[in-house]
Amino acid sequence: MSRSNLDVVAAHYAASDRGDVDAMLADVAADVHWTEMAGFPCGGSYRGPEAVKQGVFARLGAEWAGYRFKLERLIDAGDHVIGIGTYSGTYRGTGKAMQARVAHVWRLAGGQVVAFEQFTDTLLVHRATV
Repeated sequence: MSRSNLDVVAAHYAASDRGDVDAMLADVAADVHWTEMAGFPCGGSYRGPEAVKQGVFARLGAEWAGYRFKLERLIDAGDHVIGIGTYSGTYRGTGKAMQARVAHVWRLAGGQVVAFEQFTDTLLVHRATV
């Protein structure tokens, strides 16, 4: 039995809660187009799971203490899934904490994540870094 798109994204968030980066990327397509919002610490576009792992997850882990995404709701929109929640963490360089609302828009095809786009209040995040 194949998993639904909602199940694929829910599995990503469950792996995130466990701190299991490899499992977070297990269902990410080899040519995924991953976009972190301009103004976010790792803002930009990344191609492929290794680029996402190094450019996003490794960087966030190195620069932030206790960085996490608390999922509040998943919305099933067919080939798109939207995750809504809150980021929190403390920037290691300043010791300042942040909390910011966020929406993740996932696009899936054939049981794999083919695109991801983040929307968040980058000013709230930036204030912790200065």
